[in-house]
Amino acid sequence: MREDPTRARLGEDAPRVELFADGACLGNPGPGGWGFVLRMGKHEREGSGAEAGTTNNRMEITAVLRGLEALKRPCRVGLVSDSQYVVKAIDEWLAGWKAKGWRRNNGPDGRLLNAELWKRLDALLQVHDVTATWVRGHNGHPENERCDLLARSAAERLKVGG
Repeated sequence: MREDPTRARLGEDAPRVELFADGACLGNPGPGGWGFVLRMGKHEREGSGAEAGTTNNRMEITAVLRGLEALKRPCRVGLVSDSQYVVKAIDEWLAGWKAKGWRRNNGPDGRLLNAELWKRLDALLQVHDVTATWVRGHNGHPENERCDLLARSAAERLKVGG
């Protein structure tokens, strides 16, 4: 993991929360959904939503964004996601993209997909101290399965309603 001096480093007294997040897409692109579960001790909060004409990667990022945005104060967050794209971005790639002006590289094809979402995530990483962990999706992890259900249900409701 690259050290990014703009990332939040909170004291031990900061609240600790778990954030489980997942995105889904019915077609890629297509109607998509996101879902999260936030847990702090015995307290739990869920959230979900949907977007038309989106991609799975956008929904994966959005799930994390919405979970972090739901926090009312700076927290130490243990993020669990089945998206290697999200986990590797947080742990390895974000600092480099930021240093390159939100591009993957300096060549003509260096455009960073979903840059506006990564910028929002970067801003939240300056507020919350996030440690990201990858889990294999659809492998029986209870919270990941719950987030997948939330995301798919939201996408299905959009598909049926749209």
